[in-house]
Amino acid sequence: MPVTAKICGINDPASMRAAVKGGASHVGLVFYPPSPRSLTGPQAQRLATLVPHTVKRVGLLVDPNDMQIDAVLSAIPLDMLQLHGSESPGRVQSIRERFGIPLMKALKIATAADVEIASAYVGIADALLFDAKAPTGGMPGGNAVAFDWSLLDGRSFPMPWMIAGGIDIANVGLAVARSGAKIVDVSSGVEDAPSKKNPDKITAFLAAVAALP
Repeated sequence: MPVTAKICGINDPASMRAAVKGGASHVGLVFYPPSPRSLTGPQAQRLATLVPHTVKRVGLLVDPNDMQIDAVLSAIPLDMLQLHGSESPGRVQSIRERFGIPLMKALKIATAADVEIASAYVGIADALLFDAKAPTGGMPGGNAVAFDWSLLDGRSFPMPWMIAGGIDIANVGLAVARSGAKIVDVSSGVEDAPSKKNPDKITAFLAAVAALP
């Protein structure tokens, strides 16, 4: 199974086109106003129209209430929601039952014990994302901080899973080798500054991923 990539936090058409053309399997749209990558409804709608059905459109929310979820789903065509806050298994189940959309649960990793928490979401979430715990004062994601990828080595989960946190073109091969991940998620690693995606970096990153064994 080849390694694929999700480009997250896309907020301009040129970067979205680069992600699609470069072969991204997923593209992430952020709906979390404190983040510099957060989108308004109209911005997200325009970007979503650039994405073919072969690429999954993922909407990132952080501890959203039902009203926030409903507003996003009624305005933007999404294939999956990424829950990137402290959503409990019960809350994930509730969202799944109410909205009927595939869900990816992000887990914040610093130790092996953090990885074990994934078992609570088996049979509830449709996918898992293992991200580094944010530094004090940091955003829930996109902080250019990595965790020890070897904590996932030899692990298996009964649903798709991916890794995020501090991944870029220089270390993506090492990240995959140490973790065994088949999907990598990148945001800050293809930016010139926070929220400033670089289409050329996206293209180069996706080419590097495609070349992985």
